[in-house]
Amino acid sequence: MELEIDTPRWALPLLQPARYKGVWGGRASGKSHVMAENLVEAMVMDADLRAVCIREVQKSLKFSAKQLVEDKIKAMGVGHLFDVQAVEIKRKGGAGVCIFQGMQDHTADSIKSLEGFRIAWIEEAQALSDKSLRLLRPTMRAPGAEIWASWNPDQPDDAIDKFLRGQKPPEGAIVLRANWQDNPWLPDEIKAEIAHDWAGDPETYAHVWLGEYNTRSEAQIFAGRYKVDEFEPGDDWDGPYFGADWGFAQDPTILVKCWVMPDGRVAVEKESGKVGLDIDKTGDLWGQDIPEAQRATIRADSARPETISYMQRHGWKGITGVDKWKGSVEDGVEWLRTKGLLIHPRCQRAQREARLYRYKVNKAGDVLAQIEDAENHIWDAVRYALAPLIRARSQPETKTTTVVGMY
Repeated sequence: MELEIDTPRWALPLLQPARYKGVWGGRASGKSHVMAENLVEAMVMDADLRAVCIREVQKSLKFSAKQLVEDKIKAMGVGHLFDVQAVEIKRKGGAGVCIFQGMQDHTADSIKSLEGFRIAWIEEAQALSDKSLRLLRPTMRAPGAEIWASWNPDQPDDAIDKFLRGQKPPEGAIVLRANWQDNPWLPDEIKAEIAHDWAGDPETYAHVWLGEYNTRSEAQIFAGRYKVDEFEPGDDWDGPYFGADWGFAQDPTILVKCWVMPDGRVAVEKESGKVGLDIDKTGDLWGQDIPEAQRATIRADSARPETISYMQRHGWKGITGVDKWKGSVEDGVEWLRTKGLLIHPRCQRAQREARLYRYKVNKAGDVLAQIEDAENHIWDAVRYALAPLIRARSQPETKTTTVVGMY
């Protein structure tokens, strides 16, 4: 039997055999639809295939993928090959079956009932516990057995993320990312929802629609204090200001161009840089991304005078080491928080660091006054660029009082 299935380009690698197949990303990407279609296709091609659709907790079939699988069976025109029952879907003409279960209902003994199954699809896999994953993996031991996972990431220490997106994923695993931009059939209603979050709530947009980790917490330094939107600097904007932060082997070397808007907000217009950028390549990259900076004053981290000297000798004469003072980091961060931020959509690193820059949290979950020295390269560069304005605000001029006495 031949099936014609419209498959988005990103999903083509999933058609190859692999022990582990994972798809992660934001909502409205079509991940679950692709997995359900692939499952139905596999059962059509093999009448004896046994498959299980798994969630960590499944109190009712209405919270399972059963309805989606049923919908795909109808849409693909293969209903005559299946017997859709109340709690499972059987394949006519063979011993094939698709069942729907919650992993929390299983023990080390009960999980053995799945030993003959050849496909296990974990839906909402971000909720799967480490214990459940350790129970499932050795149970899927039939020749050619595959474990599929689809999920919207929540935290980097979730079991499925550590397993399939960690430093050492299983050899041969197919792990793909899919977001709303990859869905060619996205309805206009969802596009409107996405546009709303993109403009008004960057944290929600990144987590829900792009599959970024959920970072919303009281520890976020710029939570609720920045917006991502396109802009053109006006004649009444103060600037531009340029700032640079020097990187190392694992940190980016950064150049930013920013402005102060009439309402006081700081607008980040352009960014340039990358991790592992050699000093002799820095000028070329900056000149390509922000050519106007080469003729301007650039305030840079003064901790690297040899780098500043090199750049000055190679055509970037306006670079100067920024004056620092005790508490300059804290003063700068508070100044930026008070002013608020507008980030141009092309500044991808600025958007990421605006979400992830945070205060330290102790083991009890208390947010501390100390700032984590991470995800801060853009904001260090912005602080350097605007250092004179920040210092003028945070270090008021000392007044001298003359006392007239009698001698």
